[in-house]
Amino acid sequence: MGNIYLQLFATFFKIGAFTFGGGWAMISIIEREIVDKHRWIERDEFLDLLAVAQSLPGILAVNISVAVGDKLRGGRGSLCAAAGTILPSFMIILAIAIFLTPDIIKNNPVVSKIFMGIRPAVVALIIAPVITSAKAAKIGWKTVWIPVAVALLIWSGWAYLSNPILYIVIGGAAGYLWYSRRIHDSRKHQEGGES
Repeated sequence: MGNIYLQLFATFFKIGAFTFGGGWAMISIIEREIVDKHRWIERDEFLDLLAVAQSLPGILAVNISVAVGDKLRGGRGSLCAAAGTILPSFMIILAIAIFLTPDIIKNNPVVSKIFMGIRPAVVALIIAPVITSAKAAKIGWKTVWIPVAVALLIWSGWAYLSNPILYIVIGGAAGYLWYSRRIHDSRKHQEGGES
């Protein structure tokens, strides 16, 4: 496939068509396609893109597809990638709305068994990118407490402490301060070495 627009559309169409469980379940497939297979972006860049896409309003997979399309071919690339991501879901939901009523889904044992079988697979698809992202972000035994503590606080349901936006802001501010401090210390060290 030589046409990059067609490649973007086909890649994200495949991601959208064969992923169940929403944006988090798509992450490992998106990473494998755009980082490992096509090499459109580097793994570190993917982690940054994931953080930004997660912070923006809208669907995670669409946000990622728009960013990748924009990086490769600007606005047209974004449109192709986003269309590829959205179209499969639209077609599946349209087919379900036309052919399957809520009674058929609830009372049909075959459909119920299919959905019961999909559930564990979705959990695995969500856990896999968490592990690979943690490795790529260099989260070790000294820093693993941060995501665990944030997850527990969000899960707790305590008023303002369960708001994910709070932790995005705190994480961004802490990262800025930490890297600013490192740069300051590095410059200070260099100046000390030169004199």
